[in-house]
Amino acid sequence: MRVNAAAPDLDVDEILADRAIRIVVCCGSGGVGKTTTAAALALRAAEEHGRRTVVLTIDPARRLAQALGLTELDNTPRQVKGLQPDSAELHAMMLDMKRTFDEVVLAHTEPKKAEEIFANPFYQAMSSTFSGTQEYMAMEKLGQLRARDEWDLIVVDTPPSRSALDFLDAPARLSRFLDGKMLRLLLAPARAGGRSVFNLVSASFGLFSRTVTKILGAQLLSDLSGFVGALDSMFGGFRERAEQTYRVLQAPETAFLVVAAPEPDAVREAVYFAGRLAADRMPLAGLVLNRVVPVAAPRLSADDARAAAARLDEMGGHPSTADVLRVHAELAELHDRQAEVAGRFLHAHPGVPVVRIPAQPADVHDLDGLRAIGSTFE
Repeated sequence: MRVNAAAPDLDVDEILADRAIRIVVCCGSGGVGKTTTAAALALRAAEEHGRRTVVLTIDPARRLAQALGLTELDNTPRQVKGLQPDSAELHAMMLDMKRTFDEVVLAHTEPKKAEEIFANPFYQAMSSTFSGTQEYMAMEKLGQLRARDEWDLIVVDTPPSRSALDFLDAPARLSRFLDGKMLRLLLAPARAGGRSVFNLVSASFGLFSRTVTKILGAQLLSDLSGFVGALDSMFGGFRERAEQTYRVLQAPETAFLVVAAPEPDAVREAVYFAGRLAADRMPLAGLVLNRVVPVAAPRLSADDARAAAARLDEMGGHPSTADVLRVHAELAELHDRQAEVAGRFLHAHPGVPVVRIPAQPADVHDLDGLRAIGSTFE
């Protein structure tokens, strides 16, 4: 399918074979086959290009594990079996934000202090449900995988919808949080040598403390003060690492692939993603257009096919041939509609390379299905 005459073909194998590229990030809206695409990319990199690969999903869905033949995924890379050849090596994992948060605490605080942090109710809430924690920890986990230098290639499958790029904002959002006025007020006692939050030299701050104490209660405020004190010592390093990972995502060693289906909403989101990546100076390698309807005879138009079917009906006989022509006409019309929709992306981002993945006859749920998708990258 020619999405647009101006659209160059995306050579996915060239990306996967390039040893200078260490990270491939798949982003896109939900329901476009992004997780399957990430798994197919990782499998092909391992089997066809001999790269020791790990695929990290930040999407809470479990489809990646199913497609790779694993019963489950967790925060530890698990080796995928059944690769061809046997020497090929692929691992898969799914981000566990609380466990990653715990690992950060253990790595950057003393054991006794870590126990206190783990017991703090504010930490328990933040590490499990706090808005933005998943994105912070995704950036942390990606940085950890790269720092281990164990992998030739890291493939990242991001969450669906526009939150897929929220992890790019993690360093800035964390900086705003740590530099916020409320947090600085709560940190003031700890930074003043551990004096009680109630023994404050500033009258205005004392008034603030008394007001907050009435609302939250002394014990809750004490828990909060202890938690933000721990944040002050622990998250400075995390902020630096997140900013370093952000710079890695801007570097030539990273390739972003926007995944979309030839549907209006998905293409609209793809246009947004590509624009955001350009604004952030992230290296966009191309568009993966999934679920493209193939046409066996592209030179036979829908109108000509229907006209030929009508003539066969008039002549009598050949009913099966007439039916085939009518099916072709329907597919050709759908093909043209998809091309028109996909063309909106190329109109907004001319010159971006595109690879087209034909619609699969069934859901992909095993390695053979992933290999079938990978073969279309050729």
